[in-house]
Amino acid sequence: MSLRIIFASCLLLGATGKVVAQSSQVEMANLREDVRGLVQRVGELSLRVEQLERENGDLRQKTAASAQAYATVEQLNSAIAELNQTIKAGDAATAERAAAQIKRLGDATNAALDSLAKGMATRPVVQTTFSDNYAKEGVSYTVQKGDTLALIAKKNGARSQDIINANKISDPSRIMVGQTLFIPTPAGK
Repeated sequence: MSLRIIFASCLLLGATGKVVAQSSQVEMANLREDVRGLVQRVGELSLRVEQLERENGDLRQKTAASAQAYATVEQLNSAIAELNQTIKAGDAATAERAAAQIKRLGDATNAALDSLAKGMATRPVVQTTFSDNYAKEGVSYTVQKGDTLALIAKKNGARSQDIINANKISDPSRIMVGQTLFIPTPAGK
């Protein structure tokens, strides 16, 4: 081979080596950039994983706390059954107390009625019919404290029976203070 061909080959190889070297440097720079991007992305993902782990831990704690705060269906059914038994037992006791109280009230009512009946037996017969045989002229009188029908008749010069008939008083012992009575005036007064 000639020296010229060898020299040209060397020059060509040198130029190609420079191109290959430059291409390798560009490729190396691109790889470094890709690695730096990947490292940054891995860092971001690591932070996100840590955040998710914290949130997961918080949720586990909340779940454990809520499990203590809520009753199970079995616990509710048991509580309802116990409450039903208590109500049934309470109903029987309440019914017994009510029956005893009703009996006491009945006895007290019967005693009061007996007392009233005895009191009625000693009272005078109540007048239910009245005569129109009294003077139609007279005065009005307002019953005062301490007045009796006999006293009112005496004060006004009238007969007690005329006052009873004119005012249709069925029980002369039951006139009331403030009550207005018509007092018939006997003829000639």
